[in-house]
Amino acid sequence: MGSKKLQIWLPVLFALVMVFGMTVGYQLKDKTAGHRFFNGNRRSSLQELVELVKGKYVDKVAIDSINQVVADELLSHLDPHSVYIPADQLKEVNEELMGNFQGIGVEFQILNDTLNVMHVVENGPSEKAGIQVGDKFLKVNDSISLTGKSISSESVRKTLRGPMDTRVKLELLRGNQILSVTIIRGIIPVSPIDAAYMINAETGYLRINKFAERTYENFMQQMEKLQKQGMKQLILDLRGNGGGLMKEATDIADEFLSGDKLIVYTEGEHVPRYEYHCKRDGIFEKGKLDVLIDEGTASASEVLAGALQDWDRATIIGRRSFGKGLVQQQFQMTDGSAVRLTIARYYSPLGRNIQKSYSHGKEEYEKELSERFHDGEVVKGDTSKPSGKSYKTPGGKIVYGGGGITPDIFVPFDTTRMDPKMVKLYFEGTIGIFVYRYYMQNRPFFDSLKSPADLVARFNPGEKEWRGIVSYAEKDRISLQNISPVLKADILQRIKVLMARQIWRAEGYFEVSNRKDPTVLKALSLFQ
Repeated sequence: MGSKKLQIWLPVLFALVMVFGMTVGYQLKDKTAGHRFFNGNRRSSLQELVELVKGKYVDKVAIDSINQVVADELLSHLDPHSVYIPADQLKEVNEELMGNFQGIGVEFQILNDTLNVMHVVENGPSEKAGIQVGDKFLKVNDSISLTGKSISSESVRKTLRGPMDTRVKLELLRGNQILSVTIIRGIIPVSPIDAAYMINAETGYLRINKFAERTYENFMQQMEKLQKQGMKQLILDLRGNGGGLMKEATDIADEFLSGDKLIVYTEGEHVPRYEYHCKRDGIFEKGKLDVLIDEGTASASEVLAGALQDWDRATIIGRRSFGKGLVQQQFQMTDGSAVRLTIARYYSPLGRNIQKSYSHGKEEYEKELSERFHDGEVVKGDTSKPSGKSYKTPGGKIVYGGGGITPDIFVPFDTTRMDPKMVKLYFEGTIGIFVYRYYMQNRPFFDSLKSPADLVARFNPGEKEWRGIVSYAEKDRISLQNISPVLKADILQRIKVLMARQIWRAEGYFEVSNRKDPTVLKALSLFQ
């Protein structure tokens, strides 16, 4: 009898053990850091082809380059945002989402084949070592030269960056004196908040440049600061924000939306629907809110703007956003490389997916932005009615899916930026280098300025500065003779704005430029 029972229950017990083992295995796989990709022992024809080239091809071929070519070609047939990241680039790519990197903490420019320090990060390793704006780096570790025609910004970055707590010895020129300085590398934070300040007694301005690991934390710190200064209404600037980590964007959306409102949901062929809802009382659920967007606003930024538009929480101002409604997940490869693969689409609270079409291939997809300038959309607004499905917000407003987020109020692109001479001034770096040199020549005056508002009041570029930029531009074969009064005034204004950036970095730049920014001025007018 016992033997018969065993014959009956043994297969069942065996099956249960198998199921349990498979379940545990999948759970362990899912919890593996970096979402490593697992495959079986059987080789595919693709793997065999790579091995064949490696073992039989007439010339020596780097396998890494083969892998990248094959991966790029395969992923290009899926969608425009699934990408292969070679092992030697992965660290730098990941640093963008981490919001920091390891290095010495300076911004530099190569002028006349010499590295010039343009800015020293506050409380960073270089400032602690005594590095100053205007220093010229000559050598690293007594042997690596940082001068001459062969140096490039990329090679310098690789030389100066390195693991935390490692030492780098620099030989530099300060005035006419050669100095030797040792810097201990550290973690250099890259702020996701470009600027946060009070435009007037009741209006705050906050600009987010990306959604990295600490964006929400930084956002909350700045919001609390603005509220202590009396903020009752807010301009949230997402222009040029290409996205990043969606969780950071949804956490920020939660601070503007009340109750348990749906913020966004994701869904894909192999990914079940997942909803992100508000979870807490927000820091700014009641005050007036304007959100600024443009053609550079993408991905997680569109999640945030779309949720606020769908719930009638904010007025969206500017130009149609990029149109990226795909979700990527990073998978680690065994050779140290990685793949960011599109696994789902995201949908706004009303069910909008704002991903623009990529049915004509990646090349046409990437050209779509330039077409907006070519057909006049950025100057005149949408040239045709949105083709996506329409949706109605709780307040009765009609919004559309597909092709980005269309703003509630359109503000045209500033066409003076497209003037060939203005483009060349920026492309060649002419105007930026002129401002740096002018700053160094007049440093006692600029060091006496206490704030961007002080600069606005006391520094008004005129004929002296105009003669200087005209003369300097001629060295780059840019003639500024006989230009229109409008363009001349714009160039002089940009000198003031770039000087604010030279002294106070992004915070100063936006505090000064916003005074004449059409989109910001439009947002302010809506609050009145």
